[in-house]
Amino acid sequence: MAVDDTDRRIVNALLADGRASAREIASETGLAATTVSKRLSDLEDQAIIESYRPVVDYDRLGYDVTAVFHLSVDGNGLKAVVDRLRDHARMVSVYEVTGSHDVVAVGKFRNTDEMNRKIKDLLTDPDVEAANTSVVLDVVRENAQFAVDLETED
Repeated sequence: MAVDDTDRRIVNALLADGRASAREIASETGLAATTVSKRLSDLEDQAIIESYRPVVDYDRLGYDVTAVFHLSVDGNGLKAVVDRLRDHARMVSVYEVTGSHDVVAVGKFRNTDEMNRKIKDLLTDPDVEAANTSVVLDVVRENAQFAVDLETED
């Protein structure tokens, strides 16, 4: 199934309110609720909509230390490093990147002691050749999603 503007309008309605019911999305988009339900099911089957989950403010829950890790990794160890980072409970984002580093990861920690343990873990990882860590001073924008563009204007 090709994604069209009807799907995009449904996605945008969900981005505005992730808890909206099919009936509410139908009202917002001018579609029938059965159409919305069918389209949502198709979008889920295609993994365009991967899941429905809350956006959590980790700072308010005591995870107020955010660190950005820039890693240079031995070429043969890249998969193992990203797998370990992906599976680490405190890593909220892990990216393989181009440029002077191979991996960028973002982690959230309760305090600097927790963060320091992770830094030392990375520095002693035999697959990690170099690591630079930046501590976030102020979160300006985080976990943002954006409305997708429609192919045609109404």
